Formats: sequence, C-alpha cells, structure tokens
Amino acid sequence: MSLLAWTAWLLWTTLTLASPIVDLGYAKYAGLTNSAGVSEFLGMRFAQAPTGDLRWRAPQDPDSDGSEDIVQAQSFKPICIGVGQNAASSSYSEDCLYVNVFAPTNATATSQRLPVWVFIQGGGYGTNSNANYNGTKVIEESGHNVVFVNFNYRVGALGFLASAKIRENGALNVGLLDQRKALFGGDSEHIVIHGMSAGGGSVAHHLTSYGGRNDDLFIGAVLESPFFPTMRTIEESEFQFGYLVNKTGCFGESDELACLREADLSALQKGNTVIPYPGVTEKPNYSFLPIVDGDFVQASMFQQFKSGKFVRVPTLVGGVTNEGDTFVPNAKYQSSVNEYLRANFPRLTGGNLTEIDATFGLYQRAGRNRYFGQASAAFGNGSLACGGLLISHTVSYYVGSSKSWNYRYNLLEPASTAKNFGVTHGADIPAVFGVEYGGMADTTLGTVNADLVSVVMSYYISFIRSLDPNRYRNGLAPRFKTYGIKGGRRLLLQMPLESNKMESVPYEQFDGCKVWEALGPFTGQ
Repeated sequence: MSLLAWTAWLLWTTLTLASPIVDLGYAKYAGLTNSAGVSEFLGMRFAQAPTGDLRWRAPQDPDSDGSEDIVQAQSFKPICIGVGQNAASSSYSEDCLYVNVFAPTNATATSQRLPVWVFIQGGGYGTNSNANYNGTKVIEESGHNVVFVNFNYRVGALGFLASAKIRENGALNVGLLDQRKALFGGDSEHIVIHGMSAGGGSVAHHLTSYGGRNDDLFIGAVLESPFFPTMRTIEESEFQFGYLVNKTGCFGESDELACLREADLSALQKGNTVIPYPGVTEKPNYSFLPIVDGDFVQASMFQQFKSGKFVRVPTLVGGVTNEGDTFVPNAKYQSSVNEYLRANFPRLTGGNLTEIDATFGLYQRAGRNRYFGQASAAFGNGSLACGGLLISHTVSYYVGSSKSWNYRYNLLEPASTAKNFGVTHGADIPAVFGVEYGGMADTTLGTVNADLVSVVMSYYISFIRSLDPNRYRNGLAPRFKTYGIKGGRRLLLQMPLESNKMESVPYEQFDGCKVWEALGPFTGQ
C-alpha cells in the first residue's frame, strides 16, 4: 500500500494527539500542529532514494527496518535536483521522493472521511518549481474539510532521460512514475488530483496513462494552465543520452548506462542542461520532457484526448489571458518568432511556420517589439491554452456536459504592467492557495484585490469537496456554468468582482487552436 493510502486511512486516529503521529507501516512519523488547527506532516518518504542502481528505474517501496523509532516530519526535505542546479546546494538532492500532508487537527476516528487534494507541482519537467506549498490556508477556508497533499518527483535528466538502453535496463518517464507511486493504492473514494503548468500536463498524463486505463486512483482532476510540450520518441531522444554520456566521461565504456548510474551527481549535473534539438541552433525552453514510450504514454496528448482515451472524471481547467508572455523572446522580426518556435517544436516545417504566422499574425502588443505578441500568442496558445480548451471540450463530449468547467484568470498586476506584460502564466497561483502560501509575494491579491482570492479559492475547494465548483462557493462568487457540450463557455475571473461572468471563447482563439491541433503530427503534442 502506498504512503497516500496509509495517510488517507490512518490520519483520523492520530491527529488529536498533542504531537500527531502517523504509522505508514514502514515508518512512524511525528508531525506538528500549527495555530490554525492544521496538522503538518512534512518530508515523509514515499519511495526509496532513486540513487545508484535505482537511477532511471521505477520508484521502489521504502525499506522498513522494523524499528519502532518515530521519525520527525516537521520540516521540508530537499527537492529533486533539476536542470542547471547546483549539486552542492543543500536545497536539492537526488534523495528527494518525499511527500507533505496537511490535515485538520480536529479530525477524529469517527469523522467522515475527508476529500484529499493532491497537488502536482510544475517546472517544465526540468525543476520542482512549486515545491512545498503549505496547505494551511485552503484547509482553513474549507472549514477544515479537506486534506492537502503535495510531493516531489524526479525532473530533468534524472526524471526524463530517454534511450533504448534505459528501456532495456530501467524505466522511461520515471518522473511520471514517481507521481503514480505517490497516488497508487490511495483511497480513490475521494482523491482529486490538481496540477499547475507541467503539473497540469502531468495530470493530463495520468488521465491518459496506459491508454486511458482507469486504476481508480482519483475521482476528479484540476488542470491549471496545463503544459503540452513536444513529445519525442526514444530514437529522437538519444542525442540527450549521448550528450550526458560525454559530459560525465562515460563515452566508450562497455556499459554506458552502468557508468552513468555510478557517476557522481556533480558529474551528472554537467550534462543536465538544456541543449538544442538536432538540426536546430536555438535552445528550447525545456528539453527533458515526457516521451512516447508505448506504455505509460502511448500516444500524443492531442491524439489521446480527441480519441477519448482518458479516464472519465469531472474536470476543472483554468488558464490566464497571456500564457506565453514570460516564455518568448521580445521578437523584432518574423524570423525570430520562427526560430523560437522551431527550437521548441523541431519537427515544424517552413510551411507549418507560414501557417502559424498567418494565424497569429494580428497579435501585436503595446510597449513590446513588433512580433512579441505573435510569439506569445502562438506559444501561449499552442503549448498551454489550446490543450486546456481541448480537455474541456473532450470531457464535455465523452464524460458529459455537466462535468466540465473552464475559467480565464484576468487580473493584471502592476509588476506585469511595468514590464509591458499581460496576465502571465502562474498569476492565479496565489489566488488558489493564498498569498502567503502561493509562492508569489509581488501581488495585489493581498491588498486591494484580496476578495478575488476568496472567490477563486472557494471554487477550487468546492470542486475538491463535491466535484462541482458551485456547491460550496462563497457569497461573492457568481455561478460557474459548465463549458457546454458544443463547447466555448468559460468563467472570466477578474476585478472588480461584479465584472466576473461567463464568456464565450473568442472565435479567433478557437480558430487558432484548430490550426495548432491540426499540426499535432509536427508539434509532437
């Protein structure tokens, strides 16, 4: 049984203790209780350290030494080391497969089993960038009616290196398998998975895993700005394996994979960097990404959702108005846009780029170079917004029109305005988790726009608790209508509150997404 399963089952009998303790079978952990009436269990192991011979293998059950000693779980553990990060830093580690659990202290053995909110962090599959969010605020706002869980997973070369050698003697997409390990065997009676950016993309992968096989791991899904990057084949990914072999001094060894498993982490980090795809000169935003492995990931995201090969659960999808702004160059020329797009989607042809240029050519932005708006619209829609709209549409079609919701977050912050940006990727995070817990200090959500936090958070909490964003929404929140069987309705979230309303997705965005989806064989999505 996984850590999450034990947690969901055993917390209720232990939280009322002065020093809450949870017994996971392989270890007993002592948490702490904060002043908000929330018990925190921080840094509990859910898998063995994926080091040495366990590099690039599926996560393994934690060892149990039979000890009755209680392990302290009162501080966060290091996060998984990623692309370009310092192996000597105490903030990062290869021994990183830990989970954090936040639960109401007043839960008892006779309490109704509470919904479990499992958050999968983002970071472009290259870093753990939303690590260690504190669940105290959402538990408070829920009336102490949810449990909040987050965890680390392998990223970068250690999480998504691909090669035929790894397929033969290891596992592919181990970062996704780490996530699955944290979920597998959990009490799916009421677990809802939620991810942001690459975490949202990860939720999409769990919906489509093994061709959409339902292993009863969760009953609902929230995808916040889900990231749909290009997905390569094993053969197309061998260049990264070769680069890492060279950088670690393993080239020419009789067993290069064994050499990589024996290499020091500091040596591995020399090759854990972003490099251009073959035939392309510019570097992509992210390079170690999930690949089509024929097993966990059986086809592209677009293909699997459009063909209905996903787990049929109620779904809440959200995004922001200007998803691409912080990712793209401030392009002066059309050629710069095309070079950037080919760097991230290397299969694109000249004809594909001409079609994309024509589709997104009208998006110009004040205060930015002439082609910045086009680059932002193309990448922001293609990598983020279009995937979210596709999921909302396919869930409406295959699961039911009453099971799919979508929103657009549109609060423009002064910090973004100062850079001539719009509403940027991740701007809604503090509205979901609370300003003090959402990892973003430079925001008006803690002052003049604080009411928007209570509205957004109430929709999320309501969905986690009831699979409907309306049932427990607060009095400031308008009714959140469904996306619709024909698609195209989403909730606009902004200030002032009275301007929040349902809107239709603009035709030009729909048309742009249709063009982008048709290019799926070339974008690899």
